[in-house]
Amino acid sequence: MLKATLRSFLAHKGRLLLSALAVVLSVAFVAGSLIFSDTISRTFDRLFASSSADVTVQPREDLEAAVPTGAVATVPAGLARRLGGVEGVASAHPDVEVENVTVVDDRNESVGPTTGAPTLAVDWHVTERSVVELTSGRTPRGDGEAVLDADTADAKGVEIGDTLTVQAQPGSFDVEVVGIATFTTTNPGAALVFLEPEVAATRLLGSADRATSVSVEAAPGVPDAELKHRITAELGAGGYTIRTADETAETASEELGAFLDVIKYAMLGFAGIAVLVGVFLIVNTFSMLIAQRTRELGLLRALGADRRQVRRSVLTEAVLLGLAGSTVGLAAGVGLAFGLIGLMSAFGMNLKTTEMVVGWATPVSAYVVGVGVTFVAAYLPARRAASVSPMAALADAEVAGVGRPLRARAVAGGVIGALGAAALLGCVLSGETATAASLLGLGVVLTLVATVVAGPLLVRPVIRVLGAAFPAVFGAVGRMSQRNALRNPRRTGATAAALMVGLALVGGLSVASASMSRSFDEQIDKTLGADFVIQNANFMPFPAEITDRVRDTEGVGLVVRQRFAPVAVRLPDGERIETTAAGYDDGVDDVARVTYAEGGTAAALADGGIAMDAGFAAEHGVRLGDRVPLEFPGSRRAEFTVAALTDMAGGEGFGMRGGLFLGIAAVEEYVPGGQDSTLYVNAAAGTSPDELRDRLEAALDPYPQVQARDQADYKDLVHDQIAVLLYLVYALLGLAIVIAVLGVVNTLALSVVERTREIGLLRAIGLGRRQLRRMIRLESVVIAVFGAVLGLGLGLVWGVCIQQVLALEGMTAFAVPWGTVVAVVVGAAAVGVAAALLPALRASRMNVLEAIAHE
Repeated sequence: MLKATLRSFLAHKGRLLLSALAVVLSVAFVAGSLIFSDTISRTFDRLFASSSADVTVQPREDLEAAVPTGAVATVPAGLARRLGGVEGVASAHPDVEVENVTVVDDRNESVGPTTGAPTLAVDWHVTERSVVELTSGRTPRGDGEAVLDADTADAKGVEIGDTLTVQAQPGSFDVEVVGIATFTTTNPGAALVFLEPEVAATRLLGSADRATSVSVEAAPGVPDAELKHRITAELGAGGYTIRTADETAETASEELGAFLDVIKYAMLGFAGIAVLVGVFLIVNTFSMLIAQRTRELGLLRALGADRRQVRRSVLTEAVLLGLAGSTVGLAAGVGLAFGLIGLMSAFGMNLKTTEMVVGWATPVSAYVVGVGVTFVAAYLPARRAASVSPMAALADAEVAGVGRPLRARAVAGGVIGALGAAALLGCVLSGETATAASLLGLGVVLTLVATVVAGPLLVRPVIRVLGAAFPAVFGAVGRMSQRNALRNPRRTGATAAALMVGLALVGGLSVASASMSRSFDEQIDKTLGADFVIQNANFMPFPAEITDRVRDTEGVGLVVRQRFAPVAVRLPDGERIETTAAGYDDGVDDVARVTYAEGGTAAALADGGIAMDAGFAAEHGVRLGDRVPLEFPGSRRAEFTVAALTDMAGGEGFGMRGGLFLGIAAVEEYVPGGQDSTLYVNAAAGTSPDELRDRLEAALDPYPQVQARDQADYKDLVHDQIAVLLYLVYALLGLAIVIAVLGVVNTLALSVVERTREIGLLRAIGLGRRQLRRMIRLESVVIAVFGAVLGLGLGLVWGVCIQQVLALEGMTAFAVPWGTVVAVVVGAAAVGVAAALLPALRASRMNVLEAIAHE
């Protein structure tokens, strides 16, 4: 039996190749994502471990800012002298490192990275732990001089002697580049500008007496943990965050891990789609191969092979296919990781391919996925093969399973579908976001499974409709293509299911994104009353000089500032909730339309007042006039009176639970050093919006990080943010289509082999080559469009339910992107044509007499 199995596997290796490609793709994404993330993690772990001081003292991290405030937390620079006297301290140095400054060249273009990585302004203090070394020029020696990192200099064409403008919170200042520093370790992708230490503190923090942290080096023989203990005893545990080198590296690695998880899970999503779609392909391939080998399997049974041996034979072929696909997929995964590392280098993160990490978990995961998926997918066809009767060999049985009833599928699909529909209905009726989201996930899984199980039941009614025009348009060829697609509902359903999965995902998320876009459009139309919004492209705060420049622009009337403050609010029900509050200038009613359940803007922005979302207030037992205590960063505390309750749908998103806002004076008092996040600007009387736009753009030309947007521009910005989600979805769709095309090609190729005699007879009675190719193309098109119709129908149902979940967060508009729907159906037809090219060509080249004599 082993010899027979190996001989059969090698005999059908061409037919199995397309199925192996599905295994290769899924394994490649799994292996590639693991290798890539492991390589980055190992590289940065070494970077953090080698560059961290023995002990680092930083400001206390008491509240996490979900929305950036622009304030820079500091410690006294004199703390370094104090720590220098602690027993076991070899040296202590005050550090200055400010993130997300803007540095522009003489063309007013930012020299920072375009990848979202920060631009850092740092004091020049080189030690044996430093990640850079001076490679040309000299060190900065006073005000007006700076050193730039070599990668940024090369990317932006900056040379020694050039002048740059650094835009920091205290104000902008010009520096001359006097030196270039090269990274001695991995460049994390950031741009670095180095200043003389005292200048850095003065220019970046506003005072030479401030620092962002203190780096402490231990004397020989003093363990880091012991030194941390002594420093904690000196300073006390309340005012500072004190970490050893290992703890600093671990914290930095955890922050990096959040970024890596996005990449890893995105790639594992590709792997999941490849696995899911590949299952259908493998099931179909083995089912057809077994059907075509009915006589062979029957003869094996007649010669004495029992059912277990036949089943084991088929599963052995599947394992061999899985092993081969996993091996090639693992190699492809290494190549994929190599390419990703190269791509990251193109974006400024200079990883070394020579340091690529292939941990033991990678090959184990690769073979578990590859072999496991193939084995599971082949199990049902293997059981079917074992049920072949020895008499089938004598009867020359046709394709197994063609005429078997679909009652079991109908029952199973109906039960699972009913459960899925109940879950989706519960999602729609639920009034709580978390519950609705859970029911949505359950409903999506169950309805997908139900559609796959019951898909063959839908083949005949749907394809009769889709192919109804074929006989009239294409005559006998159209009729035969329609009947070929109807011949084996199981096969047609499984082939179409591969395409259905990807299109259902696209349909659902396209509806969700269109609904989100329309909801935001309606919200902007409803709430935004300003002529222009001045904002950073990535929503980061900006220096006060930009606000002053806008106010001084000719034709500007009202300017209302917005700032954010991380807060913790203690509520009457005893709950303490960390969130973000917004602060505004007076005049909000002239630039925004706020709906109130009780109270108004004047009371909310008055000294000691605060506004709160009415739903949030009711949930926690807060009423108008109640006093609520707020905690701000730096252990600052104050009580505020709830002076207004807003009735604004969606007021608790983006980390701003509770919809809290208050006067900007309170934010300036309790979050000193903060920066404005948004300016709402109205034109003065007699100035048209078009005139003001030109003047604002001219005034903001030296500040490339901010833009002036009107309502239409603001909508476009929101749409662009939402579109990022769709890019991943469309990439997943592309992968699903690739594998689905493989599935259609495989099905048609095996179907051509299966119908060799039939094709020969058709040719013998007058069917031309062109007619034969058209028949196969039409069959492929109707199968692909069937999969698209099922997928889009399912996706639209999911989209409706997703929109209902979004409605609980205030995004109540519903929209269907009909253009996308039509494009997908047309694209599916094109996919069908492309998939049929090779099988149709092969069929048309058959020798008629040999085809008729084929067994």
